[in-house]
Amino acid sequence: MKLHMIGCSHHNANVEVRERLAFTPEQARRAMLLLRENFPDMESVILSTCNRTELYTASVDATTFPSHHDIVDFLAQFHQLESEAIFDNVLERTGEDVVRHLFTVAASLDSMVVGEAQILSQVKQAYEMATDADCAGTLTHSIFQAAIHVAKRVHNETNIHQKRVSIPSVAVGEFASSIFDRFDDKKVLIIGAGEMGEETLNYLRDLGVHDFSVVNRNLERAEKLAVKFDAKAYPWTELIPQLVRADVVISTTGASEPIITYDQFQEVESKRFQKTLFILDLAIPRDFDPKIGSCVGVYLFSIDDLQKACEKNRKARELEWPKAEKIVEKETMRFMTDLHHRATGPTIKRLKQAADELKQDELRRLLNKLSDLDPKLQNEIERSFDRLVNKILHPPLESLRDDMESAAPGGLLDALKRLFRLYD
Repeated sequence: MKLHMIGCSHHNANVEVRERLAFTPEQARRAMLLLRENFPDMESVILSTCNRTELYTASVDATTFPSHHDIVDFLAQFHQLESEAIFDNVLERTGEDVVRHLFTVAASLDSMVVGEAQILSQVKQAYEMATDADCAGTLTHSIFQAAIHVAKRVHNETNIHQKRVSIPSVAVGEFASSIFDRFDDKKVLIIGAGEMGEETLNYLRDLGVHDFSVVNRNLERAEKLAVKFDAKAYPWTELIPQLVRADVVISTTGASEPIITYDQFQEVESKRFQKTLFILDLAIPRDFDPKIGSCVGVYLFSIDDLQKACEKNRKARELEWPKAEKIVEKETMRFMTDLHHRATGPTIKRLKQAADELKQDELRRLLNKLSDLDPKLQNEIERSFDRLVNKILHPPLESLRDDMESAAPGGLLDALKRLFRLYD
């Protein structure tokens, strides 16, 4: 059996490399079909996210498995790149390390934001796509189903997923949610068009928000962001009226001084009649005068407030890390033991059957010569034959077990089949 993974992630490759090796869903499907065409006995699953691209391959017959260079060449050719351009930017895992790595990835222990929930659904989608394309098989079915089980164990048995550590997730999940009971009736205003603001909008949309407005000094950029969220874009002159109607404000401009001073906010405050306003000031320098936070009904949080919460949550999550790692390690050992059993089980069964047939033939021949043998003595002879066979088989079977559990099995299983002529 052969398990192999080759790929890159935020740990070992910059964003430019990851972009060049990334697959769209349609490209992933086409690549797996090409792999099956080139290597008919090989199973494959492609996991491609914004932070990683990993090609998992497996085969029951290791003799027909492509080399590391073959797979790197395939990736390069598929993306119309030179192999040398990506060779140093991909990492390789084989055997048990593939299992441990996938379990770690699925459990979100290898993510840029440890504990984020999206990666498990991405692993499931990659596996389902390979299954639908008939590119998964016995080994990939086993390892991906086990990975999903491990991820659920880590989620249920640790608190590693319960502490938010990204600024947008903390902003919405902890700060905004502590102020509002529901979001489907809230009006959200975004000022500027920064990436962190856009990510925060994604969280709010997941909570049911559908009323978005965008104000930016550059109206064209505002319109471009508005399209993504089915929002309305407004020119900068509409900032004050939009602040008056908003329930949630996310500000991410690059201004060098506050865009709303305390005095300017008095005009907004007089028209809101103390209606609750939640402001996420994600800009550096800050967009809103800090004194605005003292106004009645206003909850103003700066990026420093959010970073402190993130750091506190990160430290709490680190305490859960050993527990999560222990689950991954235990499940890896369990999976490998089961895999070894499945690999060696049929051969061991045939070997024991062959030995038992020889034993029975010789025992029958001996007992036929010893007529009128005392039943107790006959039973003792049979037990002696059993012990002899077990003692003869014990050393090679122990060696086979040790070899299969080693990091790099040395081919004893195939040697055993050839020595005892156990091929089907």
